[in-house]
Amino acid sequence: MAEAYVQVTTTTDSRHEAAEIARSAVAERLAAAAQLVGPIASTYWWEGEIESAEEWMVVFKTTAERFEALAGRIAEQHSYDTPEIIATPVVAGSGDYLAWVREQTAEVTTDQV
Repeated sequence: MAEAYVQVTTTTDSRHEAAEIARSAVAERLAAAAQLVGPIASTYWWEGEIESAEEWMVVFKTTAERFEALAGRIAEQHSYDTPEIIATPVVAGSGDYLAWVREQTAEVTTDQV
């Protein structure tokens, strides 16, 4: 059951952008929850140079079925040319919490509105 769930991470250079991406993903039920972590210090290669930057990380809780839609939404809203969008499978977790994640990310049909 746990392999049906993922944690998805992205980083961005502003708390405001991170919060906007998090809020829209949750509002659209692409994620049950999103946590902002930061600021964090990032070091990475970019265009042949080692860069360092202060960033904000967003950690999304979602189902594997919703990953592609969530990744598309992150990419659409993100200001980076190549945003980090990484899904990590949830190997184990609280049954009640995972059931809540599934319930919160269920697609709403017109019958339910």
